[in-house]
Amino acid sequence: MSLFEHSLRELKDKLHSKEITVTDLVNESYNRIEEVDDQVKAFLTLNKEAALKQAAELDETRGDDAAKLFGLPIGVKDNIVTKGLRTTAASQFLDNFEDPLYNATVVNKLNEAKSVTIGKLNMDEFAMGSSNENSSYYTTRNPWNTDYVPGGSSGGSAASVAAGEVPFSLGSDTGGSIRQPAAFCGVVGLKPTYGRVSRFGLIAFASSLDQIGPITRSVEDNAYLLETIAGYDNMDSTSANVEVPSYTDALTGDVKGLKIAVPKEYLGEGVAPEVKEAVQAALKKYEELGATWDEVSLPHSKYAVATYYLISSSEASANLARFDGVRYGQRTENAETMLDMFKRSRSEGFGDEVKRRIMLGTFALSSGYYDAYYKKAQQVRTLIKNDFEKVLEDYDVIVGPTTPTPAFKVGEIIDDPLTMYANDILTIPVNLAGVPGISVPCGFSSDGLPIGLQIIGRHFDESSVYRAAHAYEQATDFHKQRPSLGGAR
Repeated sequence: MSLFEHSLRELKDKLHSKEITVTDLVNESYNRIEEVDDQVKAFLTLNKEAALKQAAELDETRGDDAAKLFGLPIGVKDNIVTKGLRTTAASQFLDNFEDPLYNATVVNKLNEAKSVTIGKLNMDEFAMGSSNENSSYYTTRNPWNTDYVPGGSSGGSAASVAAGEVPFSLGSDTGGSIRQPAAFCGVVGLKPTYGRVSRFGLIAFASSLDQIGPITRSVEDNAYLLETIAGYDNMDSTSANVEVPSYTDALTGDVKGLKIAVPKEYLGEGVAPEVKEAVQAALKKYEELGATWDEVSLPHSKYAVATYYLISSSEASANLARFDGVRYGQRTENAETMLDMFKRSRSEGFGDEVKRRIMLGTFALSSGYYDAYYKKAQQVRTLIKNDFEKVLEDYDVIVGPTTPTPAFKVGEIIDDPLTMYANDILTIPVNLAGVPGISVPCGFSSDGLPIGLQIIGRHFDESSVYRAAHAYEQATDFHKQRPSLGGAR
């Protein structure tokens, strides 16, 4: 039995009682990576020498084992800056960013909690993608079936947990990039409320949408990790100065009287029959647990994909302007003039999807088109946000599928950007509204691929989201099942 079959709380207890050592856990992680990562390809950079040194130091001190994540191994998505550890955002533009000078705030929080960073995880380049096929290095594979994608952009983060390489990881979510791969890989992924977790040190894609969040094997582990990384940060102007509650206190297993809203738009055209059946079975389970549900409408959801791609691409166009070959990263060796150097460096450093979104965003922000596209998209975004707030006045949570379908095959739709973009149709509205959302396993397709249930809550009410997710999880056993590459040996 893998040590990572135990919950984070159980691992902490084993460390405290000296039944196991931190070095045992770190070696477990690297042994598993050596065993399966040639198939999964979740990691871009390993931190083995420093991690084993840190593990030995923690084993010697032991006085700090009360720290929240003492000795627990974690993987970090490669767009989260780690001091002294290569950070590439899976882009050739940052291929030589070997020695960052500072940590992201979430990494500092992990260090304060005494966790051990195992390495940096693969992703879609600059977090732009839904399948991990846009990484400039290689495609991460789904541990349930390596012919299939793990989802994106946090595909490496989800696959590493599903494959038992690390017990938990950090991802980032701009339009579903934590929840969608969590659904595809059969793990638990939460996008917190916008502003709940500091974005300082997260390489920006779309600044008004990006959020860092936890990916774990269980809801309890997820709540445990969010307690560690959440909180106000004066280094992030968008960080919210809102008290962070004890999320684990919400995990009572009791949802009697919980009022659930089910948007009719989330079970409409385009959602696979087996996904609908899994969600309907989950709603019946909630009824058995004493919750009630009603069908509602989020009428502006149909505009979410167009709204999202206009806003996110516009913000990406502005954010990625800093990658010019002057200060850091890729610089062409063939430039004749300064302008030629800008053009060639960006042409050589960025992949096709990143270029596509920069061009779309630059167009939407350009003179004569700003009001027609970007401004209009922001107005529709407000309508989408209002839809959520109106429904959540009367209901505790909103429930539906995380994705319209289970995972698709590698190469199946990579050449069809519009179909790829539509894959995030059920997760994008949550980012536009800034509310929290979680994906938990709720079934399997006829091909044996996981299906995810999405639970959405009010602003800064992750506790209700966790309460609903944990009660469902404890009443089912989907989260206990493992792929052939999973944690159980």
